[in-house]
Amino acid sequence: MGVDYYKVLGVDRGASDDDLKKAYRKLAMRWHPDKNPTNKKDAEAKFKQISEAYEVLSDSQKRTVYDQLGEEGLKGQPPPGAGGPSASPFYPGGGHSTSFHFNPRSADDIFAEFFGFSGPFSSMGGMGGMGGMSGGTGGMRGDPRSYGSMFGNEFLSSQFGAQSSASNMPRPSHKPASIENRLPVTLADLYKGVAKKMKISREVIDATGRVSQVEEILTIDVKPGWKKGTKITFPEKGNEAPNMIPADIVFIIEEKPHDVFTREGNDLVVTEKISLVEALTGYTVRVATLDGRILSVPVSSVIHPSYEEVIPGEGMPIPKEPNKKGNLRVKFSIKFPSRLTSDQKAGIKRLLGS
Repeated sequence: MGVDYYKVLGVDRGASDDDLKKAYRKLAMRWHPDKNPTNKKDAEAKFKQISEAYEVLSDSQKRTVYDQLGEEGLKGQPPPGAGGPSASPFYPGGGHSTSFHFNPRSADDIFAEFFGFSGPFSSMGGMGGMGGMSGGTGGMRGDPRSYGSMFGNEFLSSQFGAQSSASNMPRPSHKPASIENRLPVTLADLYKGVAKKMKISREVIDATGRVSQVEEILTIDVKPGWKKGTKITFPEKGNEAPNMIPADIVFIIEEKPHDVFTREGNDLVVTEKISLVEALTGYTVRVATLDGRILSVPVSSVIHPSYEEVIPGEGMPIPKEPNKKGNLRVKFSIKFPSRLTSDQKAGIKRLLGS
């Protein structure tokens, strides 16, 4: 079939006239050669192809020929196997005298007919200093009232529609500060990872300009090993308002206190309370890990107040190295007797020496 005009415009084969207009509006503004001065040759080719696709698909007769016979049929060249008595009636020699030949119009003419002007980026003087129009989403930077004075407010409303969240809407550059929310997460969830679902309520503006309240569910995939202070951003999920880009919503990880462990970087720290006898004669550490295992670690060394037993690889997961973990560090709180009898003191001196 040659060029796939539906794919060029990014629409499906059942696209309506409105679908075609929206697709052309977005792509033509993005690929206009004056918008792409550093890549003008490629932009011109793309712009021409977009215009040709719109011209064909927006015309019912041309679209019918294209759907049946492809690009070759439009240009009066039968595709392979098109000749003979069963050929299409649009070709000479196909059993009928009717033929069809398509000569694409100028891309600039189609653009001017659609938008009401042909050179939006090169002929408006100060627009370049205002930032022009953004590509991709069809967004418009600067005060939209300035564009209204140049294009006419009627153009803004008729060609772009009411201020809404649609991607082909002109949008100013003003954007409120991000809306930040604390997201408390348990240490166990930060160890294993968890999906948190947050319900938000926000105001949106539809294509008619009507404001309504909607609720959305945002899913936050908390990765194993994330630290407190980690930020998760949902772009432009704040309230919509005329002449304003919605604010981003940001969730900030907050670590809930744990009954047993504290976290120091990628390490987990636990403090064991032991007696003086255990400190001097040996002790076995038993710890329930955050994923439910029981660790049993014998300590044969004399445990002094600053002693630490380090268990490698039993700390928090390291986000950038998923197969690695920090250490588990066991500290000790030694309970000394509040008083000793004379016999106990004598016995200690006898055992430990002076």
